[in-house]
This record gives sequence, C-alpha cells and structure tokens, in this order.
Amino acid sequence: MANLINRRQFTIEWGHCDPAGIVFNARFFEFFDWGTWTLFELALGIKPPELGKAFGIVGIPLVDAGARFLAPAKFGDTVEIASQVSEFRRSSFDVAHRIFVGGAVAVEGSETRVWAARDPADPAKIRSQPIPPEVTARFVVA
Repeated sequence: MANLINRRQFTIEWGHCDPAGIVFNARFFEFFDWGTWTLFELALGIKPPELGKAFGIVGIPLVDAGARFLAPAKFGDTVEIASQVSEFRRSSFDVAHRIFVGGAVAVEGSETRVWAARDPADPAKIRSQPIPPEVTARFVVA
C-alpha cells in the first residue's frame, strides 16, 4: 500500500518572482496550498469549495508549515509539485510537498492541517473533529 500522490506541472510566472527573477520564498507556501487542495480534489472527487458541505466541516485550516530550499526556481521554469498526505492522525494530518525543477528536487515542504468544524457550543469558533475513515481510505492506493 502506498500514499496517493498528486502531481501538477506549471510554469513560473514573473509575478511569482522577486526582482532577481527567482521565486520569492513565500510563494512556495502558496504552491503547497495548491498541492493540498488539488490532492484532496483528486482523492475525494469533489471540488474544494464543496468539501465543507460534503463532510460538514468549515475546512482544513493550516496550523503549521515549513520548507527547505535546495535550489532556485526561476522565471520561465516549468516545475512539478508532488503532494501527498504523509500521516493522518485523529483530527489532523501532515502533507509533504516536493517541488522539482528540471527533474531535481528544488524545494521540500510540509504542512500540518486540521479537519475543522464549527464549535456547537460557540458557532463563532471552530474546533477539530475526527477525520472520517472513508476520507483517509481514499488517500491509500494498492
């Protein structure tokens, strides 16, 4: 059994870059977010805006993120992001991202997110909820 991996290719645009023409480091966190949402769409077969309605949650908010920058990505580069859930826990999960430039890993990223719903005691707040087994099962491939 292996974890489902979502791969997406895109071209680095000028708006992703700093004045030197390399990707501004904060933009990689936007790419990681894309990777997570497209992974969930692939696994669950529903568009990200429909996730809340389908599972009775407000979303999967980010609670931690990190990155290791190994090589630059530059204006005009075609890059690939590979994203996978590396661990599910009761109500949170980790997503691992790798961004490739020219086939070599340029950036490694990680996110921790929470399966979150409205707090029944105070609907203005959110709280974690157990991730349904039918959700976690969709992230495993034989």
